[in-house]
Amino acid sequence: SEFFAFFSVFEKFAGILGPLVFALMIRATGSSRGAILSLIAFFLVGGALLVVQFVGIPFSFLFGYIATKIGAKRAIFIGLLAYTAISILGYFMTTATHFFVLAGLVGMVQGGTQALSRSLFASMVPKHKSGEFFGFFSVFEKFAGIVGPLFFYVAIEITGSSRSAILSIIAFFAVGALLLARVDPAEGARAARAAEADLRAATA
Repeated sequence: SEFFAFFSVFEKFAGILGPLVFALMIRATGSSRGAILSLIAFFLVGGALLVVQFVGIPFSFLFGYIATKIGAKRAIFIGLLAYTAISILGYFMTTATHFFVLAGLVGMVQGGTQALSRSLFASMVPKHKSGEFFGFFSVFEKFAGIVGPLFFYVAIEITGSSRSAILSIIAFFAVGALLLARVDPAEGARAARAAEADLRAATA
């Protein structure tokens, strides 16, 4: 009953929020037709996000299998290369079908690379300091969620085209690849295990 009460609250909230959003869209676009088109675009984006999530699940396992064969670091490199190719394809996107195909391609890479990056990071973190390190990881993850769209907006303002802005995202993948190239997972894991051993010795 508690869960259904919670569901009912959200249902009523949606019943209020929906007309309010529609009214705001009418005011922003100047017509009900523009508001309807905006809602359609909103649902298309929502559908694309669902595609990304559902496609990402099986491909996370695939990336895990690849990592067992060639290592997590190299598998992440493959993911960054795939993201670069997807960005180039995004530049030529012209239809809603292309948009959903692109979402599927992103889903094929996103789940696996996210899981592998966390796994690789965890392997180089001392267990007794995992909270600190993953807190640091989370801050940068949220920071990227702000800087990415901001960078995209600035690129549109400079180039005057969202297509050029899509290509500008490749800069992030290039920087990520350069930073990852400097990471030595074996040395990081050795240092983490040594820190754990030192802690055990100190508390023995």
